[in-house]
Amino acid sequence: MMKKILGAAVVLAACALCTPASAASFKQTAEFKVPEANQAVCVDKDYFYAIDNRVIAKYDKHTGTLVAKWEGEKGGPIKHLDSGLVVDGKIICAHSNYPEWPMTSSVEVWDAASLKHVSSHSLGIHWGSLTWIDWHDGFWWVGFANYDKPYGPDKTPYGYKVCTTLVKFSKDWQWQEAWVLPKAILDRLEQMSNSGGSWGADGYLYLSGHDPAEVYKCRLPEMGSEIELVEIIPVNIRGQGIAWDRSDPKKLYGIIRATKAEKAAGAVHKVTVSELSE
Repeated sequence: MMKKILGAAVVLAACALCTPASAASFKQTAEFKVPEANQAVCVDKDYFYAIDNRVIAKYDKHTGTLVAKWEGEKGGPIKHLDSGLVVDGKIICAHSNYPEWPMTSSVEVWDAASLKHVSSHSLGIHWGSLTWIDWHDGFWWVGFANYDKPYGPDKTPYGYKVCTTLVKFSKDWQWQEAWVLPKAILDRLEQMSNSGGSWGADGYLYLSGHDPAEVYKCRLPEMGSEIELVEIIPVNIRGQGIAWDRSDPKKLYGIIRATKAEKAAGAVHKVTVSELSE
């Protein structure tokens, strides 16, 4: 009996090392029904912007009222928008040709006031499928997803999720450094990958997956090429793109993408707002 107890203790200790317990928590403070919130959301002082594959919809962040919408033409150059952020009055979005092969990526920019598309920066075929982008400490931080889900040629894994990469670029898009994700995060993503990322005011990088209702608080390693997982924090999202509200730094915006069954029953996607406490 004592051996069994000791064995169980060892297993529990090992699990604790693999999945860091959360010392922080999120409390939801708002929720909005937003049909366009299929991929991500970004936010500034007065508005949040729901992102779908070819759509950016601008909403009043206090009332949840739709203000304006941009929509790209079907079959046009915009195929799969993902996470975004708002910097200096510009909405900056990650964009890729997902799930086409080979994977290509670009950074697309809109004026936040008018929702007019103003610029594009192509990254071509590099690292994977661009899913999120952030501006932090004078650099661009960009997440490139790769997947175990079979989308590629002959239905092979779409890049293999172990190849998911965080890349640091200079202001003028010169490559600086790159890191990969630890197994403790990759194991929770099943066949999918890292869909969102946003630097918090606390200096930690918060990542999200494709589906899990949680975020991964991370930091850069002192040595090596693997991001360090600090803790896993549950939050009411279903993966996808996340964004810290830089005008209210404890608030994290995320989305709940309605399932097919929920949509058939009349539900729509949602944007959630949650406050971090530590």
